[in-house]
Formats: sequence, structure tokens, C-alpha cells
Amino acid sequence: MNRKYEVINRDAWDERARGGGRHTRTVKPEHLSNPLPILDPEGWIEGGLRGRRVLCLAAGGGLQSALCAAAGAEVTVVDVSRGMLDRDESVAREHGLRVRVLELDMRRLVGVESGCYDVVIHPVSTCYVPEVEPVFCEVARVMRTGGVYISQHKQPGSQQASARPLAEGYVLVEPCVSARPLAPLIGEWRHRESEMTEFVHPLERLIGGLCRAGFVVEDLVEPFHGDTQAVAGSFEHRSAFVPPFVKIKARRRSEPSERGRIFV
Repeated sequence: MNRKYEVINRDAWDERARGGGRHTRTVKPEHLSNPLPILDPEGWIEGGLRGRRVLCLAAGGGLQSALCAAAGAEVTVVDVSRGMLDRDESVAREHGLRVRVLELDMRRLVGVESGCYDVVIHPVSTCYVPEVEPVFCEVARVMRTGGVYISQHKQPGSQQASARPLAEGYVLVEPCVSARPLAPLIGEWRHRESEMTEFVHPLERLIGGLCRAGFVVEDLVEPFHGDTQAVAGSFEHRSAFVPPFVKIKARRRSEPSERGRIFV
């Protein structure tokens, strides 16, 4: 990816972290006593996290890492933003949790040992890189066989659709082309980060890419945020017609598949 996009996105997250902006919230203390329902509402992590090695990928901010550590996991959190990682360290100190932080690009997990993680938790972030394949290949490399990879992504249709409803409703205004940055949006929109450079990834790249990287897809959900009675153009109203996210559970196969198979 062109370095200017990496720098723009890193600096934007650093700035948000300093100002306590959207998506930089840390964990709520009351959730630390029973963290799994917050971290894994779908129940995808069988047997809990106690004693397991967990990688929180592109997950700085002090939320996922704290929940995993409170659940008894040995936690490493990776993020490209030093400001977001500072929040993880601050939360860990405040609550007496052990968290290891690494300032790394999710496509290049330099120095991270191969085959060592049981679970990878990956919140929305693949929209900030032009190709997802390097991310999935690196996750496959650092996971043990049979490990569970839980990732959430921005829906390509949501990124392509108009921010406000037009006469016909919300319509597709962006092409579904990976590696091409989306046109910037003016103003604050909860389905996009206006100060950052984003890329759209078709489902073929997200789901098919996981399979080709050596994963079997076991489940998939579209977290619901919609309300048809909300103000037109609001995040809630738009989400009732254009699901904003897709969340995927995948399991690490013994070897990458040439074509991949999807089990849902």
C-alpha cells in the first residue's frame, strides 16, 4: 500500500486516541467480572479463554485486550497506532491485567512466532488496507492448527452505498473494486471514518480469502444495528437497509487450500 495511506490512517488513529474519539473507548470496569458474554456474544469460543494464547489484532484501545486478559488469557495486542496501544497499557495497569503490546502492521507481524496462538480476535480494520490476503496469510501463520479466528469487517455493500437516502433509497455509488481507495466523505458518518483512507473488499476476498489462506468458515453473522423508525440518514436508519458489518468465525486448517471450501 502507498505509504501515504498508512501514515494518514496511523496518524488519524493516534489523534483519535489522544482526544478519546469514536472507537477508542476502553473497557467498562463492570464487564471485567464476566467478560466472555461481552467479548463473544455468539458463543464461538468453546471452552473459554483461561490459559489460552490470544492475539488481539489491530485491536488497540483497551477493550478487547482487557476483556481477554480478564477471562484468563495470555494476551498480545497488535496495532499500528502507538496512541491506541497506550490505552491498552493504561487499562492493564489500572485493573492489574497482563497485556503485551506490539506496534505492528497487521499485514506484517514481524517477530511474532508462527503457530503459537489459539484464538485471534480481529475487530473492524481490514478496511484500512488495500488487500486482505496478506492479513489472512499472516493470521494463518501465527495460529496453531484448529485455532479460532474471529474477525469483523465493514460490509462492502455498506461502503458502496450512499451516505444519505436518495429518491430511490440508499443506492450504490461506489464500485466494488479492492485496492482502490474510496472517495472521501464530508462530515461525520458512523459507517465510515471521514478522516481516514478506506478500501472496499468484496465478499469473495473476505470469505474466499479466508478459505484460500487455510481457514474453514464455520459461522457468519451480520450484527444488527438497524431501526426503520430512526431519522432518515442516521446510522440506525441506514443500517436497517444496509447492514454495516459482517462477523466471521473461521478455524485454522492443517494446510492452506488451493481453492478452499466454505462451511456455514
